[in-house]
Formats: sequence, C-alpha cells, structure tokens
Amino acid sequence: LNHVVQFSPAVLDRIFSALADGHRRQILDRLGDGPVSISELATELDISLPGVLKHVHALEHARLLTTRKQGRTRWCQLSEQPLDAVADWIDDRRRLCNRRLDRFERSVGGPP
Repeated sequence: LNHVVQFSPAVLDRIFSALADGHRRQILDRLGDGPVSISELATELDISLPGVLKHVHALEHARLLTTRKQGRTRWCQLSEQPLDAVADWIDDRRRLCNRRLDRFERSVGGPP
C-alpha cells in the first residue's frame, strides 16, 4: 500500500520554477534575515529595480514570499508554508527510494 502524500503538480511546478533562478534564491536567502524593501533588495543584490520586481512577482506567484505596501515602500517577507510542502515532497521521495533500496538489498542477499 502506497502512503505517499499527494501534492499538487501545479503548486510544485510553480515553486521549483521559482527556485530554479539564482537571483530568486538570493532574494530568499536575504529574506531569511527578515523583511526588506524592494529598493533595498535592488541595492544589496546589484539588480535593477524592474529586475527585482520581476523576481519578486515570480516568488510571490509561487507563494514563497509576501509583499505589503507601507506608504510608498513595498516590503517583502518569507512565507514558510510552500517550503514546508516542498520539504515534505522531497522527504516522501527519499522514503520511497530508501524502501526500494532496502527491498533490493534484501533480494540480493544483503543484511536483513
């Protein structure tokens, strides 16, 4: 019986697509220190403001970060839940692979 948790392919595709870009991972790394404004991100990462906005929108679409406007400043902060879903998906795949390797090892006479 397969007890692997089912994950929405569309959600995982969005998240992995967003994580595939190095600038987006840099943005997420920076947000690990706390909320930051988009203009600060542009300065710290030496990326144009329109470039940062493009990456922030992709990360927001993947629900990896949230933004809020305070006055004229747009602030970004991490969202934890999508990363938890990816970690759960990866852990499920790891468990599945380990079970298969254990069965293989038993079938070729490895340790019980």
